Amino acid sequence: MLAKAKSCAVVGLDGFVVDVEVDIAPGLPRFDVVGLPDAAVQESRARVRAAVRNSGYDFPLRRITANLAPADVRKAGSSYDLPLAIALLESSGQIEAVSDDVMFLGQLSLNGDLLHTDGILPMVALARESGFGTVFVPYVDMQEASLVEGIKVLGLQDLSSVLAYLRGDLQHEPPAMSSYSALSRRPLGAELDISSVRGQESAKRALEIAASGGHNVLMSGPPGSGKTLLARALPSILPSLTYDEAIDVTKIYSVASSLPKDNPLIIDPPFRSPHHTISYAGLIGGGSRPRPGEITLGHRGVLFLDELPEFGHRILEALRQPLEDKRVVISRAQGSVEYPSNFMLVGAMNPCPCGYYGDPHRECVCSTDQVARYNKRISGPMMDRIDIFIEVPRVEFDKLVAESPSGESSETVKERTSRVREVQQERFDGTPIMTNADMGPNHVHRFCQLEDAAAALIRSAMQRMHLSARVYHRVLKLARTIADLAGSEMIVTAHIAEALQYRPPERA
Repeated sequence: MLAKAKSCAVVGLDGFVVDVEVDIAPGLPRFDVVGLPDAAVQESRARVRAAVRNSGYDFPLRRITANLAPADVRKAGSSYDLPLAIALLESSGQIEAVSDDVMFLGQLSLNGDLLHTDGILPMVALARESGFGTVFVPYVDMQEASLVEGIKVLGLQDLSSVLAYLRGDLQHEPPAMSSYSALSRRPLGAELDISSVRGQESAKRALEIAASGGHNVLMSGPPGSGKTLLARALPSILPSLTYDEAIDVTKIYSVASSLPKDNPLIIDPPFRSPHHTISYAGLIGGGSRPRPGEITLGHRGVLFLDELPEFGHRILEALRQPLEDKRVVISRAQGSVEYPSNFMLVGAMNPCPCGYYGDPHRECVCSTDQVARYNKRISGPMMDRIDIFIEVPRVEFDKLVAESPSGESSETVKERTSRVREVQQERFDGTPIMTNADMGPNHVHRFCQLEDAAAALIRSAMQRMHLSARVYHRVLKLARTIADLAGSEMIVTAHIAEALQYRPPERA
């Protein structure tokens, strides 16, 4: 007898419906799974066999063939355990036929418990988009699955509970979940408050501009001047994610198996800080079964690269395309996978190998050639993709020993950056653009209106500093953010002048 159950597969961050077909025929006992299954799916035969028996049902000692359709797409992971068990029991006549309106997702343990399964959020979202009315998920993934509205989500503990519900012997009500608005009102967590960074007022101002418009930043200064401290304080002034952004980021962490167990929805912009020894696949993403890399895990947040020149040349150059296109495409023999990678790049570096080139108090021991080679590790095209360059000098002693923190608190600065982001959301309503840094050339010409004096200033700067077309647009986008902070609709001379001062003179 042939039986079917509906499930789902995830490729990248997109899913597609999988028909799990089971046929039981006379013959020697055998259990085959076809339809391009990977090793984890093949191993599901043993898990399903033990789970069915330990749940009080009979496992047929006949020839069993399971097909995962469409058969030309590779199936990976352990989410097919539950639909395989349901289709098997239906095919053997132990349960009634299941409606095609129901989807089953979940990994089974040997005693029949439903275990955590990666990628629940994108799979449930696909179930809703495909017209399913009900989806069964492991109880531990119930909160994550409940983020998707418009579909009935049933989180149950084990296979026996699923079968009891299908028979009508179990009434189940989904648990209450905290709303997005309640989660987004959480107080600041353990992030470093920007007021605890002593001195560096100009750097704090630059970081506020970067946080307001999503701009890339590169900090340069001697060791111990506070570059890393400033970068780690940046998340505390970033606006909370909107609901749509939070869902996008949560999908990524769900697929990557990095979603915190106590937090079903990521509402704070992610902060990723990989070490400079990271591999190409670790940063960009990849592997035989493609997985998101650090640039995707930093989507809608910050990717902090400390000691930027120490990263491999191939890795740094690989960042150029994601920084421009806001996405990364990983191609393999089996096909291509696309991941979003719209992140703020924040880099920190010393001015030379010893770290003291240009320092007024300590002598640099590097030769001119060493300094030049060190700085050339970051190519010109890569530098063109950075909006803000900050010199971070050593902090004066009086500021270090001051009893009270200097400057505004993160909460105060975050209120301003959140207000500016709201202005940008209204400006770009109906478009995929979220921040000023995301604007393309057409949007720059439309939204970056200059007064006559400001236009004359940037024209003069283009000729004198030999700026590229890419840098020209980046200066305008940065000036747009500075104008938004000032509450100005028109970009004036002061906004252009401040944007230009963040260009590196040595690269001019």
